[in-house]
Amino acid sequence: MMRTRRRLPRVLSVVLLTIAALMFAFPFYFMIVGAFQENPTNAPSELLPTGGWTLQNFANIDSRIDLAGSLLNSLIFTAGVLLGTIVFGLLAGYALARLDFRGRGVLWVLMLLVQMVPFQLLMIPLYVQITRNYGLGDSYLGMILPFAINTTAVFIFTQFFKSLPAEIFEAARIDGAGELRLLTAVAVPLIRPVLVTVVLITFIGPWNEFLWPFLITKDASLQPLAVSLANYISTVAQSTANPNGAILAGATALALPVVVLFCVFQRFFTATDLGAAIKG
Repeated sequence: MMRTRRRLPRVLSVVLLTIAALMFAFPFYFMIVGAFQENPTNAPSELLPTGGWTLQNFANIDSRIDLAGSLLNSLIFTAGVLLGTIVFGLLAGYALARLDFRGRGVLWVLMLLVQMVPFQLLMIPLYVQITRNYGLGDSYLGMILPFAINTTAVFIFTQFFKSLPAEIFEAARIDGAGELRLLTAVAVPLIRPVLVTVVLITFIGPWNEFLWPFLITKDASLQPLAVSLANYISTVAQSTANPNGAILAGATALALPVVVLFCVFQRFFTATDLGAAIKG
């Protein structure tokens, strides 16, 4: 009797979590199934449709926009943002957490204040500066520059660098390691799960970013997938024979890489064993 009472809350929690997971996953299921359906409006009433499968929705998109080229543009844009976020985030986070220099507290407060400023407020000055002063309109670098430094990533790295035991760094300094060696060989391996988390969080932002690439790129051959699909959906999709299928196919093409990335890297979401790094 006691075992039954103890198991009841666990069973109830599993049931509730399963229901919540199914509710969360159903829109993705409907999106993927509808993308391959000739008439996706019937998909919600059929949990597993038996007919009407087609690839024409993706073919319609590819016939109007360069789907592979837009994917490549999104990858270049996202990879550039990720590179800047990781490099500058690690350097700035390590400096704020482990280096003692004048003005460190003021710099930390300024960084927190920057996070409170909406990007939309800075968009017009950035557009003028990047296009007129730097001449980087219609370029990958013009898309990447405003997102190259992510204050959220700096904040996360700083907090985790502060949580590392000071003895590790002291021992490495005694062995003659410099600050850059301390960062790359000591600190970064200990925060690898945090690094993966920052990569995933940062990846979603530029991959789904629409407004800034839409402003900075007038050349359709440079536009990332989010911009190309938005233009397709607003101007072309409604004139196709299956507008709902075209919209769902576009949403699937945009969302699928993020889902695949998360599934591949979710095994890295493990706690780091800091205690093993300390001897004695």
